[in-house]
Amino acid sequence: MILAIDLGNSNIVIGGIDNTRTYFVERVTTNHGKTELEYAVNIKDIMEIHNYSLSEIEGAIVSSVVPPLTEVVITAVKKITGKTPLLVGPGMKTGLNIKMDNPKTVGSDLIVDAVAALKDYPSPIIIIDMGTATTMSVIDQAGNYTGGIIFPGLRVSLDSLSSRAAQLPYIGLNNPTKIIGKNTIDCMRNGILYGNAAMIDGVIDRMEEELKASASIVATGGLAAAVVPLCRHEIHYDDALLLKGLLILYEKNNQETL
Repeated sequence: MILAIDLGNSNIVIGGIDNTRTYFVERVTTNHGKTELEYAVNIKDIMEIHNYSLSEIEGAIVSSVVPPLTEVVITAVKKITGKTPLLVGPGMKTGLNIKMDNPKTVGSDLIVDAVAALKDYPSPIIIIDMGTATTMSVIDQAGNYTGGIIFPGLRVSLDSLSSRAAQLPYIGLNNPTKIIGKNTIDCMRNGILYGNAAMIDGVIDRMEEELKASASIVATGGLAAAVVPLCRHEIHYDDALLLKGLLILYEKNNQETL
């Protein structure tokens, strides 16, 4: 298997994957204060929890939208596996045609998601990734990455609401049973979950109008599982989409590392 790691602003996704299956997917909190050793221990502990040894790792690949931590995590992987991970970025072969004003500014996580989606779904495709920000990326009928939309993430919106209104509590995100809340907590939870679901549904409608075609729709990210069931469109939820994309890129760019 390969070790696939995605550094996000809120969480770091750590997974083991090969062409037969996904062996494990876990998330740890992104912490700028952690050392290389601490991240190395995190990775090692995750593998031990799932009963895999470091000797089973044949290679590794990292994508990152957190530049200050990129080298820290790469060094952590080298420390425990003895292998230098590939890094998603300029110069890497992706097979993706990016039709943006400045293709170099597209986040590596969005590129990885798109690469995976193109393999598993017919174009056009709308990819929803719900993390610190919610992104909706569009692949057109010809398979080109043609743009998208970014709005504040579900948890960011909820935490902002709680922190700025003295009488509103911090709440969890368990699924609501109906949209009309009968107390403050239910009203907040419903507003965030149904509000995001309605926003996603509305944006999908407008994107499909612009594409002049119905799209395959796939969602991923730690928060998507709470929202996708509330959407009215048929949305395929794939928690391992990013890991699948990292595996594809690893195989496209595989080379001996020192």
